[in-house]
Amino acid sequence: MTEIQEYLINNKDEGYRAFTLPLIPNVDPSSFIGVRLPIIKKYAKEVGGTLKEAFLDDLPHQYHEENILHAFILSNLKDYDECIKRIDAFLPYVSNWSVCDTICNKHLAKHKDELLKEIYKWLKSKEVYRVRYAVKCLMNYFLGEDFREEHLLKVQEVRLNDYYVQMMIAWYLATGLAKNYNSFIKAIEGKMFDPCIHNKAIQKAVESFRVSDEHKAYLKTLKIK
Repeated sequence: MTEIQEYLINNKDEGYRAFTLPLIPNVDPSSFIGVRLPIIKKYAKEVGGTLKEAFLDDLPHQYHEENILHAFILSNLKDYDECIKRIDAFLPYVSNWSVCDTICNKHLAKHKDELLKEIYKWLKSKEVYRVRYAVKCLMNYFLGEDFREEHLLKVQEVRLNDYYVQMMIAWYLATGLAKNYNSFIKAIEGKMFDPCIHNKAIQKAVESFRVSDEHKAYLKTLKIK
């Protein structure tokens, strides 16, 4: 057992494990320890030096919580080139939405031109969580003033028919309706996306407190039966 595995196992919480495991259905139960996220997030800031480097290079990991820790460590990296290299190497080993969505590095926002090129490459991948992460990056870093119509068109070109990709695209569209309504409502009116994505995006937008009641009422009329 590695030092990191020992730390995680020593911090397991059986109650948390029982509660959380059903929420991540595509995780092998035997790989799920049951460690609360704040504990892993705090530990990610403490792991350093050769231990951190060895851990990041040691793929694939045995436990789900090791993957979560890996994602938190990537989220803390400040060097853009290192971060992209490490994310690119890690994404093939991401097997569920929980790990994918944990990767959230605010420093990437400082390198948007370079990042966008990576996103466009990732969107063409056949790897489910590489594509999901690419759409998530567009949602996190390229809405509001940074939104361009071409981003939406690139997402429309995604042909990976997977539930977790579709749900992320729906989330992206719903967030776009909150932040760039005039552009994203055209995508909904034009039925640019699969009915499943289309209707889920409307549902998420209607449930959002960031979308006006007037817009919600109109969106409800645009559902595909």
